Amino acid sequence: MENQYFTSDGLNVKNRAFLLGDAVKVSFFVRNGGLIMDEECYFFLMASMRKMRMNIPLTYTLEFFQTLFHKDVIDGKGIKNGIINFQVFRNNDAVTVSKSSVSYFYEVTESDDILAVHQRPLEMDLTKEINVNNNLLSNIRVHCPENIYGEIYAEENDLDDVILLNPNKRIARTTSGNLLFLEGTVIKVPKQSEGAYISPLMENFVTFLHKNNLVDIQEHEIIAFESQKAEEILMISDEKGIFCVGKIRNKTFESSRFIEMVESWKNSF
Repeated sequence: MENQYFTSDGLNVKNRAFLLGDAVKVSFFVRNGGLIMDEECYFFLMASMRKMRMNIPLTYTLEFFQTLFHKDVIDGKGIKNGIINFQVFRNNDAVTVSKSSVSYFYEVTESDDILAVHQRPLEMDLTKEINVNNNLLSNIRVHCPENIYGEIYAEENDLDDVILLNPNKRIARTTSGNLLFLEGTVIKVPKQSEGAYISPLMENFVTFLHKNNLVDIQEHEIIAFESQKAEEILMISDEKGIFCVGKIRNKTFESSRFIEMVESWKNSF
């Protein structure tokens, strides 16, 4: 089904998202006709806007977004399951950038169940031609030329995604999400200080695993070679969903244990 698009007002080419990539993006999740993790996603949006020094309208409350998505998406379009990729951008309507107002644009992608693992495992590779930063803005979803480059690199090499390294040649993330590496009873996750995204979806998942003592969660600095040591790899993308990684270069990976964990997490809602 074709994606649905919504805006706060008419789009103007003078907006700074179009001209300069001056925008932040956060995903909200619709499951079984209702919003889930909406509070976590809302606070992530507020934090992202503060990091980009945007003026946050007084109307941008949690209740505002809950009402907006119910009216436009859940009730208005009858969407029961999907991902709302919500983007706030700075307008070009003030004498100084710091005084500019903001507007929003969002796209809704329908899916069967946003908490289910996609059936087809992904094939990936590492790219060393570019790297991603690991500063304050690397953890939020802002304009990132490295993601565009990586997406095209993947397409040209018949891959589904690529693993991006930071300047220290350690694993940061993929172009669209974070990686979790399962070894025995331990799940290793790249630290946010390594360039990984802040992800409400992933944080909810690992919190569930930790609270139920299903596995030991450890944040690590992970060198590129360690991806080959993992027994299973999961990719969680707030923008696209949850995927098992089936192959990196010549190494193939199982997926049964991660699928079982995700199923238990899904059943907890």
